[in-house]
Amino acid sequence: MDVRKLLEDVRTGAVSVDEATGRLKTMPFDDLGYAVIDHHRQLRNACPEVIYCAGKSIAQVEGIVRNILETGGSNVLATRATEEMANAVGKLYPEAEWNPSARTIVVRRQPVEKTGGGTILVVTAGTSDIPVADEAVVTAEFLGNEVVRLCDVGVAGIHRLLARLDVIASANVIIVIAGMEGALASVIGGLTDKPVIAVPTSVGYGASFGGLSALLAMLNSCANGVSVVNIDNGFGAAYIAASINRINC
Repeated sequence: MDVRKLLEDVRTGAVSVDEATGRLKTMPFDDLGYAVIDHHRQLRNACPEVIYCAGKSIAQVEGIVRNILETGGSNVLATRATEEMANAVGKLYPEAEWNPSARTIVVRRQPVEKTGGGTILVVTAGTSDIPVADEAVVTAEFLGNEVVRLCDVGVAGIHRLLARLDVIASANVIIVIAGMEGALASVIGGLTDKPVIAVPTSVGYGASFGGLSALLAMLNSCANGVSVVNIDNGFGAAYIAASINRINC
């Protein structure tokens, strides 16, 4: 909720004092019983509360989206959603955007203002890593950043990466997404002076242990400037990248 707008609406008579008082009661948070919605997160963290849909029912997702939008939230991002959830939200809000690869739902009530000072580059080692990259791209763009993609440039054909050094050099922050042995993050970390956020994915054969091999390889990277998020966590990588990109903006 925008307090300044609410006060202005009271001043002009668009909103009564009693109605404004009622809205202010729900400002810090709303307790829905199954979820406590944090309405102050945008003020604290420059990002509204994002809905993690995994493990939630369709009705719960609907209720959270409705609460955020009807208490003054302008835009909503939901991650790890199902198509059934997207269809349900779309019936309530036809402008909702469903990305089946990223598994995200975005409802935009207001244009997204650019908040980043440069470009966020999202790089994947292989095509199979693209769903995690898509989650990162949707999140970074939701947070007001310009995003560039570079897909399928893993170390198995490193000449593909070396041919795009100009793209790497132009980025302000780089998200590197890789499964298997996760080597791409170290390679890019050795080629750039920009922050590298590594995302291990669960892509790989049995000994990759669902992304654990890539996670450990990235944590043990000898390249300076490489940080690591959890397996398949494109959202978390994008959030960190957006925070870095806002610095000195």
